[in-house]
Parts: sequence; C-alpha cells; structure tokens
Amino acid sequence: MRLSDWGVIRATGNDAAAFLHGQLTQDLVRLDAGAVRLAGYCSAKGRLLASFVVWRRGPAEFLLACSADVLPAVLKRLKMFVLRAKCQLEDASAEWPLWGLAGDAAAAALGSSGPAAAWQRVAPDEASEVLRLDDVQGVARWLFAGAEPPELPALAPEAWAWLEVHSAVPRIVAATVEQFVPQMVNLELVGGVNFQKGCYPGQEIVARSQYRGTLKRRAYLFDADAPAAPGQDVYAAEDPAQPAGMVVAAAPAPDGTGTWAVLAETKIAALADGVALHLGAADGPALRPAALPYAIPAAEA
Repeated sequence: MRLSDWGVIRATGNDAAAFLHGQLTQDLVRLDAGAVRLAGYCSAKGRLLASFVVWRRGPAEFLLACSADVLPAVLKRLKMFVLRAKCQLEDASAEWPLWGLAGDAAAAALGSSGPAAAWQRVAPDEASEVLRLDDVQGVARWLFAGAEPPELPALAPEAWAWLEVHSAVPRIVAATVEQFVPQMVNLELVGGVNFQKGCYPGQEIVARSQYRGTLKRRAYLFDADAPAAPGQDVYAAEDPAQPAGMVVAAAPAPDGTGTWAVLAETKIAALADGVALHLGAADGPALRPAALPYAIPAAEA
C-alpha cells in the first residue's frame, strides 16, 4: 500500500554524513550502504522533533523517511544549521514515494531482490530501494521506495498500521512533536540512539537520562475497546487531575472487532504497581497491557 503519511528528505554533498551525524541521535558517518537505521532529531531540550528511518544511497547521499506531517518543519530547521557545510537538503517525497509491503506474498514477489535480514537495504535498480524492517508477530515488513513495487494482493491500511503499532518502534507525528525524550518512547531499545557518537542537539539531556538515575517513563503496548490517537492523554484512575502519559501511536484491528492497538508512554511505576490506565480521562476507556516485542531493562521493569 502507498504510505501517504510518510515523506522523504534527501541529503547530498561531501559533508552530508558529517552534518547529519552532528544533528541526529544515530552514527551516520559509519553507516554502511547496506544498512538501515533508526534515528531521532531532538530539540536543545532533548525532546524529539522527528524520528527517521535512514539509509545511505552512496558516499554523499542519504535518504531519511519520516512522518509527512512533520517533514516541512524539520526540513526548514535542519537547513538553518547547514551554514557552510557542503550539504544540500530537499524534500524528495515525490521522487521517492514509500510503499508498505508485508507477508508471504510480498516475500515471494521480492525474492532475491529483497534484503535477507531486518534493517538491511537492497537497491534492485536506480529507481527503487527495498528496506527490510523488523518482523511483527511473525509477519515480515518492507518499505519499498521509488517506482511502484511488484503487483501484490492489496494490503489494507489498517493492517499496515496495526503492524506498525505492534512493532513498538515509535514514529513521531505532528501531535507528538517535542513530547518525548528518546528513552520515553524506547527509541534506544530499538537501535535509534548511539551513545558512543559525538554531540547533537539535546545530547546532554539524552545521555543524562540514560546514565544518571533510573528512567521514570517508558512506552508500552496496550489494547483498548475505543479509538485512540497520537497525542491523546492517558490518565490513571486514581489521579484524574493530571495525565499519566500520552499515546504515541494507535491503530484499529484489521479484523473489524473494534479493538485498538495503542503504544502509549507512561510512568514505569504505574505499570509495575498495576495502576489502571484510561484514555482521555480517569474514567475513560480502559487500557489493557499487552506484550512488547522487546524487553524493557530488568532494572526498570
């Protein structure tokens, strides 16, 4: 399916790797051409302005996929800091439209032209890119960029969104800009933060959150019997006065049962203590904890 809610930024030039390396949470100087990586772009306060799927098309060309509704503001902000660096930034969404592929039919259609493992990239030709994402509930997923992918059975938007939420890989959208430090949405747990690289905006705060004291908030998966949306507040039943967290991503079950998958950031202690969490208000629809596809560090859980 065509991912119209995604866009692509292109960075080119001899200084593109060094420039992006100094702006994002990922080590892009050492990014291999066959690899795909997650990265965050933070404000000076360490809050995420955007999250990216990043890959390198050549020594001096990078493509960064992000939510389409944050792309214009992020592109404008990045351009402000290019200064004398030999790096050109542009919106390449029209040239590199993104398609979501999933399941056995997609695997068969891609065949040997698809990456063999998660977070790898293959370029079948000059006009297309195939990015293998992580498997979700045993279902393989790919991002296909550029020319239209092979003809496949239609993939319902709800099915792709459901898989994206259940991957628990955060995607920052307009409603959640500047709401989260990377660890609050588990970005470092899915490989989106490199703590050995040099400085970037907000790096001190991100590092302090990692190394000085226990993290207080994380993102968890839940099921709900009512619609949810990114940016929606989450409340604890016993504390109606203030939110206990925020929805990061949500999607309805593709089987039409009315169940919603919700990735929400909340207090670690609330989950540990079995506190009842609700959407929108302390007496709103209940959130039922579901299993994450990766582990929260034992010291925090």
